[in-house]
Amino acid sequence: MSEIYDVIIIGAGPGGLAAGLYAARARMKTLILEKEKAGGQIVTTDEVANYPGSVENASGPSLIARMVEQADEFGAERKLDTIKEVELNGEIKVLKGEKGEYKAKSIIIATGARPRPIGCPGEKELTGRGVSYCATCDAAFFEDMEVYVVGGGDSAVEEAMYLTKFARKVTIVHRRDELRAAKSIQEKAFKNEKIDFLWNSTITELKGDGILESMVVKNTVTGEETEIHANEDDGTFGVFVFVGYTPETKLFEGLITMEGGYIKTDDDMKTNIPGVFAAGDCRVKSLRQVVTATADGAIAAVQAEKYINEAFDV
Repeated sequence: MSEIYDVIIIGAGPGGLAAGLYAARARMKTLILEKEKAGGQIVTTDEVANYPGSVENASGPSLIARMVEQADEFGAERKLDTIKEVELNGEIKVLKGEKGEYKAKSIIIATGARPRPIGCPGEKELTGRGVSYCATCDAAFFEDMEVYVVGGGDSAVEEAMYLTKFARKVTIVHRRDELRAAKSIQEKAFKNEKIDFLWNSTITELKGDGILESMVVKNTVTGEETEIHANEDDGTFGVFVFVGYTPETKLFEGLITMEGGYIKTDDDMKTNIPGVFAAGDCRVKSLRQVVTATADGAIAAVQAEKYINEAFDV
């Protein structure tokens, strides 16, 4: 007979890890399941300056490493597996993964979100060959080259500034004529001599034989298309895409109430299914940041404990 956990957390990003350490610290039998490695989107971030209390020059990986350490210290188990099927309506929830089956009295979904692609021809074929979704991961490959950043929000502008440490020139490609990023971030970008802007523009095609060599840019006002080629000496350039995220919630479609693919919860992280909670970027919310994900995780864990105490007469 397989063991039954008090709570199983799906996902080991900030929300999942916070839920794990809170649940384990409350002496609940806790399992954190992650399909790849702990961290979620934040491990691709070079600097985390807006997480309260973080040390000077804190990075995404260093912050996650400490969260993992804390979850482990409090006794949370962690396993790598990809969940393929879920049974959430019974008193005991069942998760079926590639490596095994897991049972729990409560579930916290913290599956996060993944970068949204441009969606143009050539993008998929040239991903990792000039096209990237992670400046921290790939910036060094474009040392002293030209790079283009697609997007106009906080992430896009912040990553553009980070890329100036490596590239000789960074051009932000935005479909509108003004950025959506916070004013303080915009001000820094406008002052950076290495950053240029391509306003009212979208990329309609990426071209190259095994490596990115050119891209077609369309003016959203005039409809005119222009092909931009790599510098002859460089032979290639970088396109870094930061146009939002898609929630990792397909597994729960038709089972849990959603809105635009994001899981709907109340303020206590409760979904429409008793004993099932959601935390972090996968749920409907106004702000997706590490600080809100960790808060979600803490709330979800506390509410999971209350649910177990009431539902199982503990």
